[in-house]
Amino acid sequence: MSLASPSISPQELMALIGTPHAPLIFDTRRRAAFDEASRLIPGAKWHDHQAVDEYAARIPMGREVVVCCVHGHQVSQSAVSQLRAHGINARKLEGGIEAYMNAGGTTILKSDGLPKTYEAASRWITRERPKIDRLACPWLIRRFVDPEAEILYADADWVAESAVELDAVAFDVPDVEFSHHADQCSFDAFIDRFDIQDDALRRLTEIVRSADTGRLDLAPEAAGLVAVSLGISAANEDDHAALMQGMVLYDALYSWLRHASDETHNWPPAVSQ
Repeated sequence: MSLASPSISPQELMALIGTPHAPLIFDTRRRAAFDEASRLIPGAKWHDHQAVDEYAARIPMGREVVVCCVHGHQVSQSAVSQLRAHGINARKLEGGIEAYMNAGGTTILKSDGLPKTYEAASRWITRERPKIDRLACPWLIRRFVDPEAEILYADADWVAESAVELDAVAFDVPDVEFSHHADQCSFDAFIDRFDIQDDALRRLTEIVRSADTGRLDLAPEAAGLVAVSLGISAANEDDHAALMQGMVLYDALYSWLRHASDETHNWPPAVSQ
């Protein structure tokens, strides 16, 4: 396998964050520096730069890895060198986390009080038969919080008990943090809890809230989201099959909001003179 350039710029990484093409992100700050930090690059997990041999074999074949430390110097370079020796397509973040943040890259709050997603895969559980919030929230989790997150669906009457038994975080059920509060929906709760500052996500949140709370006047796209979401549910008896289609749906919506929301489409096509 041909390996890519051993480095990636903050701008290049910023363009990939939140998309299905995002690399695995290894935060290799020395543990003391990591523990003191309050924010992470979305999806980042802490890895010991001196223990590459212990986890290199667990990296999915063909998956790209971006390694970052504070300034992009010796610590991340050491990990990248070792990962590439294992044949892994690993790249160093130029200038490190500091350069990424200075360039305006999206970050999230560390998950204090929640499963430490930077140490292991997190687990989340909600009501079965997902439609809007229960597809949108898992998409947000996997794209911005934990790309390896396990999403579980259960009968509404058993979500709370199952969350305790399975060491999972319940969402979109009553009396939990990640749920409806006042006029906001569960997607809002995730955005607020992880303090994700992203213009496209802010607009997506308005669409999800409008669709999920039945206030279709809040966003013109909401009626379409309701129709497609109900269609996904009707077309899939299996909740995880519905989630797979939901991931595609929200990837498309997020990409549209980032890159194509000003584009128009009409017939007949314009003819160049």
